[in-house]
This record gives sequence, structure tokens and C-alpha cells, in this order.
Amino acid sequence: MKYPSFDKIVELNVLALNLIKVKNKDAAKVLSSSKILAVINECKNFEGAVYDKAVILLKGLVVAHAFASGNRRTAFLSMKLFLKENNTKLSVTDDPLNAVVLRGIRENYYSDNEIKEWLKNGKIRQFKR
Repeated sequence: MKYPSFDKIVELNVLALNLIKVKNKDAAKVLSSSKILAVINECKNFEGAVYDKAVILLKGLVVAHAFASGNRRTAFLSMKLFLKENNTKLSVTDDPLNAVVLRGIRENYYSDNEIKEWLKNGKIRQFKR
């Protein structure tokens, strides 16, 4: 199985901030290298299948908040790259409305199984506070 490197995830943060501008103050800055490395290691060491590992990568990067800006965007791109490099289909579209789902992931609204089904089938219950 292929895993994203620390450098690739940092590169994706820069890319995410350049492609998807949200705030003028968005800054590509690593706040915690150790958190990024911990997520990569957790993903590598997890005994599950590719979608299970994708959930760990996505959720781990979102929750770790290892960047000054673009954490959810970076997590999504990293997970997408992970699935693509492992020849696995992602059913979630590149829709800005998915930012709400990523907020729900950050706030621990969804279970790992719900996130996994979202990645596989593109459907998830609406996030509500």
C-alpha cells in the first residue's frame, strides 16, 4: 500500500490554499510536524482495508489541526491522493458543500463507519449542530 509522505502532505497544504481561497489570511505554515507524522504512522500501522485507512488519514489530519490554515482541505486532498494511489474509487465529488461534512468530521459528529460509507458511496447524513 502507498502512503502519503510528510512532504507530500505539506505540498498538498500549499496546493489547497492556492486552489481554494477561503480567507485572505490563509497561510501555508506547519504548526506541528509531529501530529502529521503521527497520523501517517497510525494509517500505516492500522490493520484495516484501504477505506478504513483512508478514514484514519482524513479524520486524523482534520482533527490534528497541524497547519495554520487549510486543515480540512489538506486532509481531503491527502485522502483523495491516498485512495487514487491505491487504485481505489472515491465516490465523494469535489463539491464545496462537502466542507460541511468535513466540519462534522472535525467536530466528531460522524462515526468512522459513516465516514467510510461516505467515501465509498458518496452519501452521508446531513451535519447538524
